[in-house]
Parts: sequence; structure tokens; C-alpha cells
Amino acid sequence: MGMSQDNIHGLILAISSSIFIGSSFIIKKKGLKKAGATGTRAGMGGHSYLLEPWWWIGMISMIVGEAANFAAYAFAPAILVTPLGALSIIFSAVLAHFILQEKLHIFGVLGCVLCVVGSVTIVLHAPQERIIESVTQVWELATEPGFLVYAALVSITVIVLIFRYVPRYGQTHMIVYVGICSLMGSLTVMSVKAVGIALKLTFSGTNQFKYYQTWLFTIIVVFSCLLQINYLNKALDTFNTAVISPVYYVMFTTFTIIASMIMFKDWDSQEASQIATELSGFITILSGTFLLHRTKDMGNSPSARESPVFTSSNSPSVQSAAFTDTRSNISLNSR
Repeated sequence: MGMSQDNIHGLILAISSSIFIGSSFIIKKKGLKKAGATGTRAGMGGHSYLLEPWWWIGMISMIVGEAANFAAYAFAPAILVTPLGALSIIFSAVLAHFILQEKLHIFGVLGCVLCVVGSVTIVLHAPQERIIESVTQVWELATEPGFLVYAALVSITVIVLIFRYVPRYGQTHMIVYVGICSLMGSLTVMSVKAVGIALKLTFSGTNQFKYYQTWLFTIIVVFSCLLQINYLNKALDTFNTAVISPVYYVMFTTFTIIASMIMFKDWDSQEASQIATELSGFITILSGTFLLHRTKDMGNSPSARESPVFTSSNSPSVQSAAFTDTRSNISLNSR
């Protein structure tokens, strides 16, 4: 199936985004480690990393990556853009191997290869973007009963996680911080897509900022991004980067694909064989990220030894929770 011009633009932007976001994880982790050596660690509620230049360089890299990701959603469907976040995991894992000495085992390399194969499969069979002529059309899709129920369930779950589970299990169970980021991420992407479409139409000569819906979507993007940044910082400081990246990606991608299917009905125009191929690509990516996750300790990562709280997240119950919770569902970002 040939790719449309818009899908090609979305693909190029998504790959650029992955490179910047993958780098940002490592640069920010370096900044967090330096800040943690002189002040209160982010995982313990400290904010000394705000004075650390490395953290800001990582933050700028993430913003550039998220901006590219943001633009990608204006051109291509979420089912094409979001799974390409796997490339940021590969980039992150390779840089962690060389810069942070979080060693990548041979099975981790195989996991990276599986991610690439799955990404290529999805790219070749992604649906065409539906034609939207006004942000009010996106608002109509967002206020249909199916998506309203999804948004309500996500919001309630995030509130429960923040107020009930973060104080008790945040430092020992990675799934708490990552769950908050992933669930909010799926709503962020839908809002980012709406704002991206509004900007694209505005630059084409049809002003979308006269509609209150555009501003509502913008407020949701800003609020949910700030929430995600806060809890992602806590997760990165408390647990090994090589684990956070793939688990965050798997959960975020799964929830975003679900949200996109409910809201934009991406698969309506596709045949069963195309949908099956896309699902196969997605499962290949999941297998790759799972392999990266399972083999993280084989590299004898120093970060794992430094942080005793990390090991408790390695229990089979937490791992199965991470991957079982996400089976039913899919940033920068994403990133």
C-alpha cells in the first residue's frame, strides 16, 4: 500500500523525534545523578536538578523531540506515529550502554532488532489520515460517548494512583509512576493531535484559534505534560533507565492506540489483513521491549546496584502487572 505525502511527513518527523527523545532520557539521567550527589534526589521529592545544566540540556532535547512528535501527529494517524517511539528506546538503550555504563546484553540487542522490524511493519501498513477541515470536527469526535467514558476512566485512575498509591508504593513499584505518565500520555496525544491539526489548518489560511475548543485542547496539553514531566522525573531517578524507557513506551503506546481507535476510528477504512499485519508489528515491538526489560540485569548495571529500591520493582508480580495491564490497549512525545 503506497504512503500518502502526509504520512511520509509524519514518518520523518516521528523518527527525528525518537532520536531527540532517546537522547534526552540519558542526558536527563546524567543531570539527575549529578544533582542527587549534591542535594536531595528527585525520587525523594527534591528539585535540585533544576540547577543542573545537564538536566536542562536533556529537557531541551526532549522539548525538541516532543515538538517534532507534536508536528508528526498533525500529519499522520497515531497508530503510525506512536509505535515509532520504539526507536527512542533503542537510541536510549544504546546511549545508556556507552554513557551511563548500563550495559546492554546480547538479548537486549535482539530486542532492539525486534523493535525495528515491528516499526517497519507498522509503517508499511498504517492507515491514511482522515481529512479534517476544522478543529470543531475533532471536538465532536472527542465528545462522543465512547471517548468520554475512556477519558473519565483514565482521569479517575490517575487521581487514585497519585493520591493513594504514590505515597505507599512510588519508591518500590515502577508501575505507579509509569502508569500515571502512560495514562495521561494517551489523553495528551489526543489533545496534541487536535492542537496540531488546528495549527496546520491555521497556517494553511483557516484560523482555528477563534474556536474555544482549540484553547481547551491547548490547556489539556499543557496540564498533562507538566504532570507527566514531574512523575517521569521521579521514575527516572528511582529506577534504571533501561527499564523505564521500554515499560513506559509499551504502556504509553498501548493506551494511545486504544484512545486513538476510540476517538479517530483509525481502523474503519482498513481491511482485516492490514489490521492483522499492524497488530503483528505492534506485538513484535512489544516482544522487543519485553526482551529488553527481561535482560536488563544480565548487563550487571551499576545503577541497579546503586539503588536498592530498584530491585523490588523486578519482582515477577510487578513485571506481569506492567505487561498484563497493558495488553488490553495504544508520548512525546510520546516522546
